[in-house]
Amino acid sequence: MTEQDVVPLLEDSAEDLYENAPCGYLSTRMDGTIAKINATLLGWLGYDRSEVVGRRRFSDLLTVGGRIYFETHFAPLLQMQGEVRAVALEMVVADGTALPVLVSARVKTDATGRPLLIRATISDARDRRAYEQELLRAKRAADRERASVQLLAATLQRSLIPPSLTQVPGAEVDAYYHFASAAEVGGDFYDLFPLGAGRWGFFLGDVSGKGAVAATFTSLTRYTLRAAAVYDADPISVLGTLNEVLKQEYSSADPRFCTVIFGVLARDGDGFLVDLASGGHPPALMLRSDGSVEFIETPHGQLVGILPEPHFVAASIRVRPGDTLVLYSDGITEARIGRGRFDDDGALREFAAAHSPSTAPSIVADIKKLLESFGDGLQDDVAVLAVSVPAL
Repeated sequence: MTEQDVVPLLEDSAEDLYENAPCGYLSTRMDGTIAKINATLLGWLGYDRSEVVGRRRFSDLLTVGGRIYFETHFAPLLQMQGEVRAVALEMVVADGTALPVLVSARVKTDATGRPLLIRATISDARDRRAYEQELLRAKRAADRERASVQLLAATLQRSLIPPSLTQVPGAEVDAYYHFASAAEVGGDFYDLFPLGAGRWGFFLGDVSGKGAVAATFTSLTRYTLRAAAVYDADPISVLGTLNEVLKQEYSSADPRFCTVIFGVLARDGDGFLVDLASGGHPPALMLRSDGSVEFIETPHGQLVGILPEPHFVAASIRVRPGDTLVLYSDGITEARIGRGRFDDDGALREFAAAHSPSTAPSIVADIKKLLESFGDGLQDDVAVLAVSVPAL
């Protein structure tokens, strides 16, 4: 084949490529009048070439919304930048339906920079639009499912904490629960309940894990503590009973454990006597009426539910008028602050000292503000339970 034979073939193939390209081609004068259009785009739109070339402007082929966007955004950007890329528009097909397209355009200039015409490439976006709509439907379905999960988690979480605290004559009580996740049930818990004869049982703890399994474990723990206290309210005995129940319920193949402080509050003159026992839980905090602060230490208390014969530690204290006893979970002490944790350098004691003396409602409100200040650094649930005796 000679060079003379190849050239016509190349010219024919170039023209064929333009006319039957997998995308639409369109050229307009600077006033928008269509000067050239390929067969592909004509086929999509259902027009004859004679109906559009020299007779219509590009904007005439757009829907009303597309025409507004073209006049207010597309055309000004093209004039300023000389080109635009992949702008989503809708063109009107001859039968009146809308064809979603992506339009890229560039201004052709002469050697002096004077604009001559506008060349546009138009891609059929029907498949992309269908894909986007499918994604949107999937997102909406996922959002509905997520909302349902969050509602279920919130309902289940609320069932694991008392809707209101038992009132103790001669004392003020308050509590707060921070949910780290709206979609996942946490493992912190607390309660306060009457034992009769001027005594009240109370506890606060944290179970291992999250989700439905943790919720089941939390429920078992709460009701076991309450039932054990009715049988024998000695705090160490109560924790011992809980340990036996948890070990029987959860095998070694799926061990579960918790940390917990259990206490008994008994009226004593103008204040209360408190007997506490701790199983691996952070120490209770006492804010005294004179402004001093102390931790009620229960050292070496071991986790509940792991060991056959764990060691639990007891302490007895007196809550006098103006004093406030605070129980909390480790979500507050382990909140991330910078590169460390909030209580790495004793910040909890400093916080308590800055707010002592206080009352149960006041210190709970102050702790809530503290938790809010952590922002994203607060990554775990936090439970707080406070008991105070009004100052004389």
